[in-house]
Amino acid sequence: MTPKDMDARIVRYGDLKPCKTAFIDAHTPGSDQKENFTIIGGGVSESPDQHVHISIPHGFNIGAAGQPPKCRNSLHDHRTAEAFFVLSGRWRFFWGRYGTAGEVTLEEGDIFNIPTGVFRGFENIGTDYGMIMAILGGDDAGGGVMWAPQVIEDAADHGLVLAETGKLYDTKKGEHLPEGVKPMPLMGEEELAKRAEPTTADVLPNHVARYWDMVALADRTPCKVIGETGLLRDKPGFEVDFITRASAAPDKHSHDKPSVLMPVKGHWRVEWDGGSATLAPGDTMSVPEGLAHSAVPSMTGEAAMYHIVATGDPAGLTWSGN
Repeated sequence: MTPKDMDARIVRYGDLKPCKTAFIDAHTPGSDQKENFTIIGGGVSESPDQHVHISIPHGFNIGAAGQPPKCRNSLHDHRTAEAFFVLSGRWRFFWGRYGTAGEVTLEEGDIFNIPTGVFRGFENIGTDYGMIMAILGGDDAGGGVMWAPQVIEDAADHGLVLAETGKLYDTKKGEHLPEGVKPMPLMGEEELAKRAEPTTADVLPNHVARYWDMVALADRTPCKVIGETGLLRDKPGFEVDFITRASAAPDKHSHDKPSVLMPVKGHWRVEWDGGSATLAPGDTMSVPEGLAHSAVPSMTGEAAMYHIVATGDPAGLTWSGN
C-alpha cells in the first residue's frame, strides 16, 4: 500500500465537503444553517447534492454534522444504531416524541450511543461553530431516516416535500413530486404509541461515556467503549475503542475488515509497510483489511483517538431498543 493509495482513504477535516440541503429540515428556521457530511459509506442524505468521500463498504457509515450556535437538528430516528462523539463545541442532545422525554449535554470527546426506537435531535449550545462525528450501523445506513410527524409538516410549510422514495423536492425551486409518486406518509398514532420515551435517568448510565472517564480507563490498554463487553454494552454490528497515549502500542496489527481511525486530541502517526501518515483531530482514516499498521502519538501533549471496526454481526437495534 503506497502513500498515494492510502491518501485516497484519508479524509482531512479541512477537505470535508458539506451539504446544506441534505435533509427535510434544510429550510426550517432554526435548522437551516446546519451542514452535513458523508465521510464513509452512502449515508442517509435525502439530497443528490451530498458528496460521499469514501464509498468503500465498511459495515457501518461515518458522517458528521457541523452547526453554528443555536442551530438544531430535527427529531428523527434510524433502523440501526447511531452513535455520536463530539469533536468540537458543546452540544445538547434531546429525545422523545416532542424532544422533551430527556436530554444530556456533551462536551468534546464525549460519546453517545443513542437508543433506537426513540426520536432524537441535537443542538449546538456552544459559542462557536461545532462538529459532531457520527457512526451509523450497516452499509446501507439503516435504509434512511424516520422523521417525527411535525418535522415533515414544518418542512412542507417552508417548501420542502419528502417523497415516499426518500428523495427531497424543493417547491421553492419549482420542483414537484413526479406523477405517481406520493409524499412520505406521516407516522401513525399506533406506531408512535409504540415508541419509547426514556428519561434521562434511563439513558445516561448505559448510553453516554465521558471523555475523561475513558482517558482514565485507557491508561494501560484501549478502552472498549461500544461492544458486547464495552463500557456501553451493545452489539450493533460495530465496535468502538478509545485509545490514548498511555494505551497506544507501536506494534503493528491488522483486522479482517476495514477499520477507521478518528483522532479527537493530538496528532497521531500511522505507519504501515510502505508508508506513513499523520492524522489530526477531525481527520478520518480508513485502514484496509489485512494491512498491518500501528498508530501512536507523533507529538507530546494530550492525545486520544476513536477506533471503529465492524464485527460481522448484523446491523440492527441497540440492545435497549430490542
